[in-house]
Amino acid sequence: MGYTGEVSVGGTPDVHELPDLIITKVAVGAMDNNAYVLRCRATDEQLLIDAAAEPATLLEVVGGDGLVAVVTTHRHGDHWQALRAVVDATGARTHAGRDDAEGIPVATDVPLGDGDTVQVGRVRLTARHLVGHTPGSIALVYDDPHGHPHVFTGDCLFPGGVGNTGGDPAAFAALLGGVTTKLFDVLPDETWVYPGHGNDTTLGAERPHLAEWRERGW
Repeated sequence: MGYTGEVSVGGTPDVHELPDLIITKVAVGAMDNNAYVLRCRATDEQLLIDAAAEPATLLEVVGGDGLVAVVTTHRHGDHWQALRAVVDATGARTHAGRDDAEGIPVATDVPLGDGDTVQVGRVRLTARHLVGHTPGSIALVYDDPHGHPHVFTGDCLFPGGVGNTGGDPAAFAALLGGVTTKLFDVLPDETWVYPGHGNDTTLGAERPHLAEWRERGW
């Protein structure tokens, strides 16, 4: 059976094998957070997106080859509970959105702005700054040269809508606008979306509902 992206806390991770990159998705913690370990096939270097919880689980997925970097998608506590333990165990460099770094209680080695890149081996990810869920949330885009793009959206985009903006109309408009212009307007329908919680989706599955989201206001 191929990759589905359906994982549960305490269950088996799911592995998405691409030509240049292996993506392992695991669910951790009381809030069912997704964490993603990315391994460059050419170099075996690894990067973790969101050290959310359960450091022992995350380190088991990482294995003995170590970790070069951890990217925290945003400042909310459920996305960094295991960050200190993972960094202490691996020596990985920390990355986060520049405008959220002050809200993460582990120092950010590499603050990220819109368009900045993160390298794992020979694979490059591009950060997209998305305002609304938090001031400095970032999505990471991997433009697979052998196929369609892949985007790790944190809590900014899920199946069925954008992330929580606390009922603030301005924050919702900012987040929907950013997701529209920086993801939907520039990436194809086949783009695979890996969110911070729950199941995966594609931009094509969500694109027909943009007007509906705008109308409902959340």
